[in-house]
Amino acid sequence: MNSAVIVNIVRFILLLMAQVVIFNNMDFWGYVTPYPYILFIMLYPVDGNKLGLLGASFMLGWLMDMFCNSGGVHAAACVVLAYVRPAIFKFSFGLSYEYQTIKINDILTPERFSFILISVVVHHVILFILEIWFASFWGIILRTVGSTIFTIILSIILIYIFKPSRR
Repeated sequence: MNSAVIVNIVRFILLLMAQVVIFNNMDFWGYVTPYPYILFIMLYPVDGNKLGLLGASFMLGWLMDMFCNSGGVHAAACVVLAYVRPAIFKFSFGLSYEYQTIKINDILTPERFSFILISVVVHHVILFILEIWFASFWGIILRTVGSTIFTIILSIILIYIFKPSRR
């Protein structure tokens, strides 16, 4: 196994544990919960195995569903995010994506911010639509916007806290 695989396995485990132990217990105003565990999907190498990402994303979401007793909504949202990730990359980075020269955990640029924003919004919209089952349009919007803001802030902080050092 190469170092990138080990880094991804460790990232998977740590983000899942942090989500279950810390972030799932954060509930702001009764409807806002940050979901930084999706950083695993966002930080997965651009040139990594796409089928491996889909499988790992399903496993990540399925484990979240097991811990949250949420019946598959996290698995569905994670797989959708992993599936549309190349399109989000292409939209946010253009030719840089074509040449696979992207590092998400570099300095925050408008391109990186748009990638993080769109990724989080896609995940949250799918998650809350499935979770609330179209019961309340405004409830979905409120939870999506609130959770998106907190997830983005937390994700950016986590990216820079655990940013690999340059040698």
